[in-house]
Amino acid sequence: MSERPLYALLGEFGSGKEVLAAAKAMRRAGCGPLDAFTPFPVDGLAEALGFSDCTVQTAAFVGGVVGAAAGFAMQMATNLDFPLWIGGRPLIAVPAFMLICFELLVLGAVLGAIGAMFVANRLPRLNHPMFEAPEFGLGSDRRFFLAVLAGPGFDRARAGRALAKLKPRAIIEVPEVG
Repeated sequence: MSERPLYALLGEFGSGKEVLAAAKAMRRAGCGPLDAFTPFPVDGLAEALGFSDCTVQTAAFVGGVVGAAAGFAMQMATNLDFPLWIGGRPLIAVPAFMLICFELLVLGAVLGAIGAMFVANRLPRLNHPMFEAPEFGLGSDRRFFLAVLAGPGFDRARAGRALAKLKPRAIIEVPEVG
């Protein structure tokens, strides 16, 4: 039976400051893509990991624009298909359309943001390689984990040495699932 390929090297740390310092050091060392698992948000960790994704914000903006345009188009089509001349109001009364346009703008932005968040986080994912790591369940309670993800050109020995210099509580090799 062959050994499963490596998914990541996982360093276990005791505090947010330690994992933040480790992320900065590992990024400077250039050992590969990094990921962190913490029980609460750590200020500066996203920047230390090099995270700069704006997918959710873009999807929310596009969803909002599409929602507002759909609301305006829906009301305009309804008024042109079934005209009601009431009190001298024009058929295309933009001020009267604003409430529905705003409501559909918010709906479109929320649905776009939620959809993009699911796609960006690769959800729903019922099994992740990190779930196989011992003590990983403590990552939602009191432990901080920094993962050096394996990929093309990954040097296990170099990443392990760089991680060991940071003196984590433990270094765990996480195999790929399945």
